[in-house]
Amino acid sequence: MELDLNTLREEIDAIDRDIVKLFCSRMEISGKVSAYKAQRGLPVLDAARERQKLAQVAGQAGEDMESYVCTLYNAIFEMSRAEQEKRMHPTSDTVDAIRQALDNTPKIFPAHAAVACQGTEGAYSALAAEKLFRYPALHYYETWEEVFEAIDSGECAYGVLPLENSNAGSVTRVYDLMIRHHVHIVRSTRVHIDHQLLAKPGTKVSQIREVFSHPQALSQSREYLAGLGVKVTPCENTAVAAKMVADSPREDVAALASRSCASLYGLCPLATSVQDNGNNHTRFICISKAKEIYPGADRTSIMVVTPHRPGALYQVMSWFNALGINLIKLESRPIPDRDFEFMFYFDLDVSVYAKEFLQLMGELEHMCEDFRYLGSYSEIV
Repeated sequence: MELDLNTLREEIDAIDRDIVKLFCSRMEISGKVSAYKAQRGLPVLDAARERQKLAQVAGQAGEDMESYVCTLYNAIFEMSRAEQEKRMHPTSDTVDAIRQALDNTPKIFPAHAAVACQGTEGAYSALAAEKLFRYPALHYYETWEEVFEAIDSGECAYGVLPLENSNAGSVTRVYDLMIRHHVHIVRSTRVHIDHQLLAKPGTKVSQIREVFSHPQALSQSREYLAGLGVKVTPCENTAVAAKMVADSPREDVAALASRSCASLYGLCPLATSVQDNGNNHTRFICISKAKEIYPGADRTSIMVVTPHRPGALYQVMSWFNALGINLIKLESRPIPDRDFEFMFYFDLDVSVYAKEFLQLMGELEHMCEDFRYLGSYSEIV
């Protein structure tokens, strides 16, 4: 007999109606299970029960369908745990704090503010601050840690820090400092990195024997520097490197820095765009001690420590999938004084006004060993 597509689809539709009805019934019973667990102080996750159930359904499915059925039931388990968490923990300190921040944050991002940056005048952090604020009052510090301390002490309302580069990757030291300091991300931006070889007026490229710059700038211009055959000396900031060249009595030194540093320190560009990759951008974050969420926030950053057991990270990430939330960055950093344990940093692409967002924040707070909501914000391109 010839197969008829419409007939086959009608059969599938009938089966789907049964599946939906049975799924809703299963979720309702799962909700009753949460009441039982709540009365007895039991955790939502019962790993032994889930393993037993997976083995049972895999055997029922047969060899050909085993992997498909296990994938299906893993998703069902995730949604069942989500329903149980929602019923067992209807309130959340994190969600309450987010709602309060949404109510109390001004509707317009400030144009004027005291902003902490690492380095000196002409640093890329300063360029980022000028993109984020219309009239920033910039305060410069020697180290990133001092920027965090300036925020902690209230010396500055905001700080601007590099978080990742499109070529060199993440700035791991900043992630480590975010573990130690309780700050919030309120905005971010990207700055095009265009390294120039700067030297004193009258100096020729053939005279250069040593080049100063930040380690990342040196790394991003490795091929060009190898062609020069010069000594490279790292320093804490590209703008600091330019100032060192300007203040040095030597005529055979140069700096890799931004174009703005040339006019600031009376230097001349001997070569422009010397980075190995022209598509070179650094993402900067703006941090604050206060939890501020400005209108249009569609990116959220969190840090979590999962229970030290197999599959714990997968269980966290499965929530993103179950709620349809896009994960756009994952970074892991070792936790100080805890061997082989990690803090996980996530960037999520989700509107702060989405109901799935608040559900996720509340559920992660209860299922993680440590949960840090870093902020919801928009990125200025």
